[in-house]
Order: sequence, then C-alpha cells, then structure tokens
Amino acid sequence: MLTALDHVQLAAPPGTEALLRPFYTDTLGMTEIPKPPALAANGGCWFQAGGVHLHLGIEKDFRPSTKAHPGLRVTGIDAYAARLEAHGTHLTWDTDLPGHRRFYAHDPVGNRLEFLERVV
Repeated sequence: MLTALDHVQLAAPPGTEALLRPFYTDTLGMTEIPKPPALAANGGCWFQAGGVHLHLGIEKDFRPSTKAHPGLRVTGIDAYAARLEAHGTHLTWDTDLPGHRRFYAHDPVGNRLEFLERVV
C-alpha cells in the first residue's frame, strides 16, 4: 500500500551542482541536505523544505523534459512568485486548473517546476 511520496528526482547535467544550489536554496528557500556517502560519489544534490524533498541527480546525456515536472504546493503564491522574480526567474502563469492559482518556472538547467496554491 502506498502511504506517501518520499521525494521527486530531477536530472541535471554533470558539473552543474554549483549552478543549482543557489536556485534551490536562495531562490526557492529550500535547505540542502547531505546525500549518503555512497550516493554522494555520483554527484548531484538533495534539497528539502518541510515535507518536500527534491533530489537532483546527474545524467550524462541530460535533456530537460518539456512536459514532466513536480507540482509544488505553496502558500502566499503572489509573494512566492515575487520572490522568484526578484531572483531573476521567469514565470508563466496558467489559469487552466479550476480551484487553483499556479505558475510554471524553470531551474537553471531547464527543469520545469509547477507552483500552485488552492483557492477557496
């Protein structure tokens, strides 16, 4: 029986950890968490914010997906959007999901991210 989603793994090209860290920590407000030593040798980096865990794994022939993405719930979506824009992140707002406000953004290597907040 499934009980929860443990984490989402996104891919990244080799050698981009230094580019990704400021985006996920400073821009998104996540905390980097250490990878287990046996996995750290593979490169990449892991981040969390509350119960949200994102893993960035290194992929030799990386190409960002144009459709696949994690959907990340936020509170105060306008303030969160302003935070991302203040860090130079381009946002694309979308109104197609009833009962939600949401936008899309891309990390520095092109991974698509969805941010959404339920509206009452």
